[in-house]
Amino acid sequence: MTTKAIILGAGMGKRMGTDLPKVLHTICDVPMINILLDSVKKTGIEDITVVIGPNMQNVKDAVHPVKTVVQTDRLGTAHAVLAAESEIGVFEGNVLILFGDQPLFLPETLKKMIAKCESGTDVAILGFIPEDPRRYGRLIMGENGLDAIVEYKDATDLQRAIKLCNSGVMCVNGKYLLELLKEIDNQNAAGEYYLTDIVKKAKNKGLSRDVVIGDAEELHGVNTPEELELAEEIYKKRMGAC
Repeated sequence: MTTKAIILGAGMGKRMGTDLPKVLHTICDVPMINILLDSVKKTGIEDITVVIGPNMQNVKDAVHPVKTVVQTDRLGTAHAVLAAESEIGVFEGNVLILFGDQPLFLPETLKKMIAKCESGTDVAILGFIPEDPRRYGRLIMGENGLDAIVEYKDATDLQRAIKLCNSGVMCVNGKYLLELLKEIDNQNAAGEYYLTDIVKKAKNKGLSRDVVIGDAEELHGVNTPEELELAEEIYKKRMGAC
C-alpha cells in the first residue's frame, strides 16, 4: 500500500530570534528539515511534499529535489495541509503528516504509524505522555477509540488534567483525507483551521481512530533557541557525536 508524506514547514519561527525560516535552523550543522526528511525516506516513502511559506526559496533549495508547495496565507495547520491538495489527491493509500520543527523522529516510529493505518485505522494519531504537559493538546479517548483532540487553549480544566498529549503527527486514509480537511472550520479560540479537528470529523463519519504511543524525547519540538539546543543534545546522544 502506498504512503505519501506531507511535511509542514511554512513557519517563520519568530521566537527563534532570527529571520531564518524555523526549519532551516541547524542541529549539528544540518537543517532540521533535512534531518526529518532523512528519517522519512528511511521508511521507504518516496512521495514527499514539503509545505513552505511565501518567499521561502531557501527552504525549497534545502529540500530539493523533494517537492514543495506554498501556503500563501497562514490560516492554521489544516489549511497548510490543504495547500498540498494537488499532491495528495484521493488514492488507495495513506498520508503521513509531520511537522518540520520536530526533527528527531526515528524511522521505526514512523513505520509504526504507517502500519497502524495499513491495519485498517483511518486516522492514527501519535500521542505521548510528557513529564510536563505544558500547553500540548490533549487526546480524549472514548469507548471506540480516539474521540477528539482538544487544543490546550480550548480545553476545560478536566481535559487539561489528561496526561496523554498530542504530538501533531498523524496518518490518514488517503480516501478520506481531503474530504475531512474541507469540513474543518475555524470556530475556536485562535480562529484557525486546526488539523486536530480531523478526529472529530472522522468520528462523525464512523471512521476508525486510534493512537500510537511515542517517546517524549523523540517527539521534542523546536520553537525557541533553548529547545533547539536541547534537540541537538538529544541528537548527539543518539548519534554519539555530531
